[in-house]
Parts: sequence; structure tokens; C-alpha cells
Amino acid sequence: MAGPGAGEPAMEDERSFSDICGGRLALHRRYYSPSCLEFCLSCPRISLRSLTAVTCTVWLAAYGLFTLCENSMILSAAIFITLLGLLGYLHFVKIDHETLLIIDSLGIQMTSSYASGKESTTFIEMGKVKDVIINEAIYMKVIYYLCILLKDPVEPHGISQVVPIFQSAKPRLDCLIEVYRSCQEILAHQKAASTSP
Repeated sequence: MAGPGAGEPAMEDERSFSDICGGRLALHRRYYSPSCLEFCLSCPRISLRSLTAVTCTVWLAAYGLFTLCENSMILSAAIFITLLGLLGYLHFVKIDHETLLIIDSLGIQMTSSYASGKESTTFIEMGKVKDVIINEAIYMKVIYYLCILLKDPVEPHGISQVVPIFQSAKPRLDCLIEVYRSCQEILAHQKAASTSP
């Protein structure tokens, strides 16, 4: 689903935040209309230093085994495993940016763009959304995360599922509050539009 409003100019701004480990994140916000907003959270790029360190470690270990065994297949296997591991990491693990598009009349779309160019998109209809909240979890320290609460189709006041947002970027609370406030404005706009005669 592309950004709405073909031909309409979108207001944009960008702010810098940190992730829970202190890495730099960029939050790019696009206002299409009072009922449509898009957030793009850019994660830190892959570190050339850590990539080089892992590659050198694997190849030095392979060279050490080669000198002990004198089998050239070990060196070939090390190169092959390193290349496969890097491709797998870029295609399935390393996310460059995560996007949240919220349109009050349609729903919420979450997109993860991987370093390889692959994209994974999830769309939630607005009728299924109960609320957007900031939740906390404890993993040796308190971590906050933004999530969407989905309505339970059987129990009107119940919650059927909790869908976390920005799980790869893991932004700090100040960034989550920015996104949360904007989401609440759009949800309030949607509720007002649905209750008006």
C-alpha cells in the first residue's frame, strides 16, 4: 500500500532518537492529512568493523584448522559459510527501517524493510484496533515498547492480541511517546468521525 493522497503535498519532519542500547535512530514523520500519518524509523546501518571482525575470526579459525588437518576443504567451507551467513543475515535479520502508516478510515500498516531490499508488510483493519499503547517489559532492565491492542471478536471489552511495533529498532521511551501521541490523535479523529451523525 503506497502513501495516500496522490498529488497532495505531505508535511515532513525528522528527529533523532536513541535505541535502548544507545544507537542512533532517525524518526521521519510524514503528515498526509489530519487522518493520515506515516512514521519511518531508520535503524543503524550494519557496522563494517563488526562485519570485518566476524569474517576475520571465522577465517582465522578455519586457517588454524587447515594448518592442523592440511585439508583445503576447510578454507573453502569457511568462505562458503561466511558468504551464506552474511546473505542470510542481510535477508532475514538486519532491518534497515520500519514504517508505520496509520489511516483512520482504513487501518494500520506496518512495514519492515530488510538490508537486502526485502520487505515484510502487515495490515490491520481499523475495525479490529482497540487501542495503541506503550507497554513495558522487564529484560534485566525496564524496556518500553509500542503495541496495538486488537479487539476480541467474542468479548466486546476484551483484547484478542497484542501486536508490537518497531520491534527491530527498539526505540527509547521518548521516541515511543512521539509516535504514541500522534497515533492517539488519529484514533480520536477516527472515533469522532465514526460517532458523528
